[in-house]
Parts: sequence; C-alpha cells; structure tokens
Amino acid sequence: MTNSPPDDELMLEVRSGDLRKLGVLFERYQMPLFNFFLRMTGERAASEDLVQEVFFRILRYRQTFKEGTPFVTWMYRIARNVHADRFRKVSREVGIGEEEERSATQPSAAESLESEQEAALVRRALGKLPEDRRELLVLSRFQNLKYEEIGELLGCQAGAVKVRVFRALRELREIYFELRGGVAAVG
Repeated sequence: MTNSPPDDELMLEVRSGDLRKLGVLFERYQMPLFNFFLRMTGERAASEDLVQEVFFRILRYRQTFKEGTPFVTWMYRIARNVHADRFRKVSREVGIGEEEERSATQPSAAESLESEQEAALVRRALGKLPEDRRELLVLSRFQNLKYEEIGELLGCQAGAVKVRVFRALRELREIYFELRGGVAAVG
C-alpha cells in the first residue's frame, strides 16, 4: 500500500511549483474525467481532448487553487467550464452514444443484442435530457460525487441537489420508456 498524499496536498505542491505532482493527479483523475466527458458528449476523441484541456487549465490556473478547497470540486468546476467552452464552439447538436462498443466476451447473440439495445436506449434517453439534468446524473451516478460536492460545485445546498437528481432520474425514466415505446410504471 502506497502512502500517497491526498489530492488537496498534491495540488498545493503543484501550486507551489512542484509540477511533477500534477502527474500523480493526472493518473488518479484521467479516467474519471474521461468517463465524465464521454457521458456528456458521447464522443471518445473529444473526451480525450477535453481531459487534456482540463489538466492544461489546472496547470495554467494552479495559483487560483485555495487551501481548504476540495481538489475534486475545483477540478470538476474546471471540467464544466471546459465542456461549456467546447459546447459553445460546437454549435451543432451532438448525439450521445452513437458509437457502438462490442464486448470481448459475448454471452449469446440474443442476450448480447438485447443488452446493447438497452444500453443504447439509456444513452439516447440520457442524451435527450437537458444538459443541466444530464450533468447532474453523470456527476452523481457515474462520477460518484456526493451531493455536498455537487452542491458546492453548482452553488446550492445538498438537499437541492438531491431533489434535482430525483427529478432528473424521473425525467430520464419517462424519456427511456417513451423511446422504448412502453408506458412508464406509475409511482
């Protein structure tokens, strides 16, 4: 077991000029950021570019990191800005999850097809959500941020985040069932 310093300490060292510590943070957060951007954009290449841009901005704006600020919250604030900047540049609509991923281990053809169709349907439903609700679900369900962290990121209370996530999940379920051609369960 390695005795690696916490993220906040590493970032303070980066701020002080030890840029090697940024590599440790990159190793820790490259994949979570990639997954965040992939779920937000549905594009692998764009997601890779956005991750690079986040770490470039972390380096460029390292002096703005304040002691006592949770690194994860600060990093996702930068990530949201990077995504918003890209969204402004790319004015056309981007379909979520248009790429198909094939599993190396395939159960049966029928199960595989059904599983792929379900995943594609969920990605389509997620893509139809307004961006603010999609972002909430990605941060809470896929990036596993706590409601308190999301609240700090969005400038609201954890209770408000919980309500918004609940509403976004309800809307996602409605869109999913609409796309599926079925009727959502009542309740």
